[in-house]
Amino acid sequence: MPDRTDDRTDDRTRVVLRSAVPPVRRLLPAVLLGALSGISAVALLACSAWLIVRASEQPPVMYLTVAVVGVRAFALGRATFRYLERLAGHDASFRQLAAIRAGVYERVLPFAPDGLAATRRGDLLARFVGDVDDLQMVTLRVVQPLASAAVVLAAALVGVWLLAPASATALLACLVAGIGAALLLQRSAARRADRELAPLRGRLHAAVVDHVQSLEVLTAFDAAEADAARIAELGDRLARTARRRSVAAGGAAAVMAAVGGIAAAASAAAATPMLVDGRIDGPVFAVLALVPLAIAEVAAVLPPAAAAARLARASARRVAGAVPDRVPAELPDQVPSGRTSERPDTAPDAPDASNAPDAPDAPDGEPAGTPPSIRLRGVSARWPAIGGDEPARALDGVDLDLAPGERVLLRGPSGAGKTTLAHVLVRFLAYSGSYELDGVEASDLDPEAVRRQVGLVEQRPWIFDEDLRQNLLFARDTATDDDLLAVLERVGLGEWTRERGGLGTRLGERGRLVSGGQAQRIALARAMLADFPVLVLDEPTANVDRALGDVLLRDLLDAAGERSVLLVSHLPPPAGIDRVVDLRDGRIVAGGALGAATGGLR
Repeated sequence: MPDRTDDRTDDRTRVVLRSAVPPVRRLLPAVLLGALSGISAVALLACSAWLIVRASEQPPVMYLTVAVVGVRAFALGRATFRYLERLAGHDASFRQLAAIRAGVYERVLPFAPDGLAATRRGDLLARFVGDVDDLQMVTLRVVQPLASAAVVLAAALVGVWLLAPASATALLACLVAGIGAALLLQRSAARRADRELAPLRGRLHAAVVDHVQSLEVLTAFDAAEADAARIAELGDRLARTARRRSVAAGGAAAVMAAVGGIAAAASAAAATPMLVDGRIDGPVFAVLALVPLAIAEVAAVLPPAAAAARLARASARRVAGAVPDRVPAELPDQVPSGRTSERPDTAPDAPDASNAPDAPDAPDGEPAGTPPSIRLRGVSARWPAIGGDEPARALDGVDLDLAPGERVLLRGPSGAGKTTLAHVLVRFLAYSGSYELDGVEASDLDPEAVRRQVGLVEQRPWIFDEDLRQNLLFARDTATDDDLLAVLERVGLGEWTRERGGLGTRLGERGRLVSGGQAQRIALARAMLADFPVLVLDEPTANVDRALGDVLLRDLLDAAGERSVLLVSHLPPPAGIDRVVDLRDGRIVAGGALGAATGGLR
């Protein structure tokens, strides 16, 4: 029984390959310019051969004038048309690559972040950059060269046929045999290498990224050298694979060079009886003897085009497989239920957040409006499957209320479902049951609209390798330096910012130059700049010690102002918490006002 997964992958691969070919209006100029360049090269050799032999006969100069002008014109035309062909071809190809890369990014977005948990960042980056770049070969080394060569070969063979049909027949036979031999040699020597090159490059890229990101841990456990040796082995395998391709390409080029010489000899031999009979003269015989060299040079693009096609197909397969073709059921739909992508304004009884006016910026990081009420009833959720295994249910029938301005502590052991609940609230994960924001079902809203109301400060916030200013501005790009300094003061980083030299201080790759507590404060400052009315703080003290954790929690809650806060933490309730909710095995087991032993949720 055929594998449907492989069939779908092959279908997506063909779609990617087709998308790499520019539209005819962009591709046709490159093809025509390439054909003109090739015709100029053949005509240059023909004209030069005729001129040299004719000049040896010492005719009056007037009989050579046209040939002299032709040599100059074809020489200039070959270079000019070649330059213009490269310009037009690369412009068309690069425009197409931009569209492909944007398409891959759009395909990745529905899976981010929770659908990419098992994806190696280095390999995904290699697919997004290296493999997409390889798709330019579809245009530059396959479609356009083959189309141009076909035009040139057809025109050249017709020209030779008009001079000497026997020479044209011999030339065609040599070309067919030589091209076939070159393709067979290259296919047998490099087929496996063409298939393995792109995956090996992705594995090497992923290994290097993993090594750099985990270098501290590898060094601590004396495993850095072993991991570096593994990377070196991957590099050697990649080099051996590239050498196999180069050897095959060199062999094919040698075959085509030999084809040129053989074709020239065959053409001359076929034309000799016509020269003896006087049907052609010496200059024409020289043309028939030398033009096959130029024709073979044009035909030499065919074996490299076949190799480029195999490599592009391997890269297209990796691009097509960068993410699954279907979004897992555990992830939310990007088009809300009750709506269609064509008519986003037809959702019944649900406000269109995309048309709602933007809330005005609030001073000093205060929320711009009243926080919405949150109501969960019977909410269940699970994480996406990894490796084909059915994921266990992480949340099972959770009921929870969060009133405007309320601060709730969510407690529970590791694996209880606390982070899962946080991701449901910001619509990173799909859910069953009911999750309402001010009485509107969250699944009827665009996930982006939900995330404009509910902001998540993650356990390990992402810090960009930029300065402090840029790490804050992406939350609100209209904020002034005074706004940034004010919000930093509210989260307890005012003095630290001044000591480090202001907003221009660098934070290092993934925040290596700041502590865990400082990273949490920076993340909270972002959330405040973004004016999230509801904040979900997921284990903000996980990367700091107990003493500093208590101070950090107190400062974070104080800085939150009038916002609603759901604090996910394993520490005792800090000052300012209204209720405590206990979560065990994906279910609420206890909850109530602070100080109550057990009871129903308010």
